[in-house]
Amino acid sequence: MKTMLKAALLATIAAGLAAPAVAQDALQLPNMSYRTGPFAATGTPHMNGQLDYMTMLNERDGGINGVPVAFEECETGYNTEKGVECYEKTKSEGALVTQPWSTGITLQVLPQTNVDEITVYAPGYGFSAMQDGKVFQWAFNPPTSYWDGASMIVNALGDGNPDNLNGQKIAFLHLDHPYGKEPIPLLEQLAEKHGFTLLPIPVGLTEMQNQSAQWLQIRRERPDFVVMWGWGAMNAGAVTEAAKTRYPMDQFVSVWWGAHEPDLRLIGEEGQGFRALSWNFPRSDSQVMQDVKEYVVDAGKSQIDQDSGEFDSMAYQRGVLMSVILAEAVRVAQEHADTPDISREDLRWGFENLNLDEARLEEIGVEGMMAPFSTSCANHTGNASAWMVEWDGEKFVKVSDLLPADRETIDALVEEQAAAYAEANAPWPTNEECDQ
Repeated sequence: MKTMLKAALLATIAAGLAAPAVAQDALQLPNMSYRTGPFAATGTPHMNGQLDYMTMLNERDGGINGVPVAFEECETGYNTEKGVECYEKTKSEGALVTQPWSTGITLQVLPQTNVDEITVYAPGYGFSAMQDGKVFQWAFNPPTSYWDGASMIVNALGDGNPDNLNGQKIAFLHLDHPYGKEPIPLLEQLAEKHGFTLLPIPVGLTEMQNQSAQWLQIRRERPDFVVMWGWGAMNAGAVTEAAKTRYPMDQFVSVWWGAHEPDLRLIGEEGQGFRALSWNFPRSDSQVMQDVKEYVVDAGKSQIDQDSGEFDSMAYQRGVLMSVILAEAVRVAQEHADTPDISREDLRWGFENLNLDEARLEEIGVEGMMAPFSTSCANHTGNASAWMVEWDGEKFVKVSDLLPADRETIDALVEEQAAAYAEANAPWPTNEECDQ
């Protein structure tokens, strides 16, 4: 009798412990946000887009395959220390993924994710060497990386042939922060390969709104091009200073974060010719944006400022696409696991097996908004192409086809930097089964 009672008690305890794995109340997909601080102006519309897409899935579909999405935000103010606190907090609450929303925070939590076995999702930002899935098993940065972006910009400046830049000078105006420094190793290699001079010009966090010293240096050096790797208040300060000093706008190019309409509206027609590389392009008439409008914005469940044109903006719709990619990874994971109640390991598999081809993009309702891409065990980035967009005085317009990147140079640098990272952080686990 005692044996039977003991067995029954153990069975009851086991059933209670196993219950959460049988059914989930919600998919825990938290997001680190920064709606406060010097980067809030650019951070907020991205956060709004991400949140509104997940809200739309909940309202329209009851979540993803019937499981609602819990998309709570943890405010960091773009502060690395606060980001680490958010990581620990959300991890303890059962998060399936961590979205650092800062290259600095990404680098800080990256080693711990191997221990915790939780996916880092850094769409279009973070450490570019995370492309190497063999080394960075739990880190993903689709649809494209900063090294991809830097290479595409160099190709565009050379009119499709970077050798045309031989003998020219490119000023690299960048935030003096891990994010701003990220493309420098690749740009240095491209400068040596194609014969142009790279002139790094850092902008400190306290100088973002007063860049007179940096633009004095630009006037003195007279570069053929200025490439900007800025964020938040830095970008607004840079375009304003460029207009004030009459720097030729058709020689001023930014990575995707510079394609931010409110910054260019500060100078209006004086900004004509300013270009930015962008992996997304807004299409407010697309099916997905119309669904977001119907189920979220018009229903009063969005935080956007409808009078500001935010719904139609590059940043807001880029945020929507970030959540599209995350939701697709969840869906792929659910299908592979044959259950809507996925684990962290399942989600990692989903991110490794994304295939957002033209047909799938059309099925989701985002065709024309981003380029197709796919990931694999070996490639955690996908390396989607991007467009060059140009400010026409009122809005950004597409002025290029999808641009190529120098895969040979980038892939070699990824392998080199990934190996160096693993060695510097030894013992570092790698996925030896990942060979393609």
